Amino acid sequence: MKAVVFHAVGDIRLDDVPEPQLQEPTDAIVRLTASAICGTDLHFVRGTVGGMEAGTILGHEGVGIVEALGDDVRNLQIGDRVVIPSTIACGNCSYCRAGYYSQCDDANPNGKQAGTAFYGGPANTGSFHGLQAEKARIPFANVGLIKLPPEVSDDQAILLSDIFPTGYFGADLAEVTNGDTVAVFGCGPVGQFAIASAFLLGAARVFAIDKHADRLRMARQQGAEVINFEEEDPVEALHRLTKGIGVDRAIDAVGVDAEHRHSHIDKEEEQRFAQQVEQIAPDAHPDGENWQPGDGPSQALEWAIKGLAKAGTLAIIGVYSPQSNQFPIGMAMNKNLTINMGNCPHRKYIPKLIELTVSGRIDPAKILTQTKPMGNAIDAFKAFDQRRSGWVKVELHPQQTHTEDDEGMLDDALEDSFPASDPPSMTAPARHH
Repeated sequence: MKAVVFHAVGDIRLDDVPEPQLQEPTDAIVRLTASAICGTDLHFVRGTVGGMEAGTILGHEGVGIVEALGDDVRNLQIGDRVVIPSTIACGNCSYCRAGYYSQCDDANPNGKQAGTAFYGGPANTGSFHGLQAEKARIPFANVGLIKLPPEVSDDQAILLSDIFPTGYFGADLAEVTNGDTVAVFGCGPVGQFAIASAFLLGAARVFAIDKHADRLRMARQQGAEVINFEEEDPVEALHRLTKGIGVDRAIDAVGVDAEHRHSHIDKEEEQRFAQQVEQIAPDAHPDGENWQPGDGPSQALEWAIKGLAKAGTLAIIGVYSPQSNQFPIGMAMNKNLTINMGNCPHRKYIPKLIELTVSGRIDPAKILTQTKPMGNAIDAFKAFDQRRSGWVKVELHPQQTHTEDDEGMLDDALEDSFPASDPPSMTAPARHH
């Protein structure tokens, strides 16, 4: 079968690989009908998050049809149409039973302290082959597969695998409640879903902080109050627009892309790095071999803490590497802030989000701007990495071999009220003296 395989930093290929087999009584084999490319995948390809093993199939978003079941999977049938939560959970340990599926004690073979297990990630997450493939093995399938009603399309369901749950998780972690004022940093797919989720949870006002016009436009169309951080200081804007109080809740939907780089990095070098996916080796990083994530504090977190009201709540759902080790703890402590963070326990939220989709409260599929067959996956990765105009959220069709005409999807998405694209690199613009 065909799959997108990681070989080295900057080197991914569409390879022929063996079909997956049942290994445990709790396994299932799913024939993928939809997958997607996520910004997290780009961290692995670029090397900004390390530890990937050569030969790992990428991808952690999937929808498909059950083709085989282990003897202990008793709640599913062959032929069931399912969505696959991105994080892997056993369903039995105390963490799973408490709803912390992303901190399962048993899913990660590296041990109880190893942390979140998910598809298509580095060695310290499993590693488990991912979902950018024609078929996939799903461990703990009785928990790790959720049946889909016929009213939910593949285009909608693929966003329920990771992006929508993560945005909703962010609003939940931020403790958003009726009447709250909320700031969302980063208006990519997760940020857009965080905006939508904040409104679903009763927020009265949501501020959207970004620098890209199309993303800010989509946030505005959702009802968010937009702030372009290249045109004005976002902290000053938040304070001015809240009469000096600040926001009750803030959500960091950016992660490692918000970390400061060394001040001597030239913008042209950063752009060249982002536009040369084939050459993303260590010496292609903006600061050469010595560049590492965590070299500077997160701009998004700094702005969020400064923009929060006293006794406010900060939620961190953007992906940071284990080497990220700088945080403005003094400012946060002196404002009595509550800070919640973590990897999304997707299994906890997906059933509720299916209900919201079926009821028509929200249509997740409006995020999609491209659908590509698996044969075009590498070119899609390159375009997505380069942040070409219009490449917002890319769905892959593992069972298709021909290219469809989807160029009109971007214009359609921009005309809808929801949502936008991947988080930008959120760093303060250069000051001119």
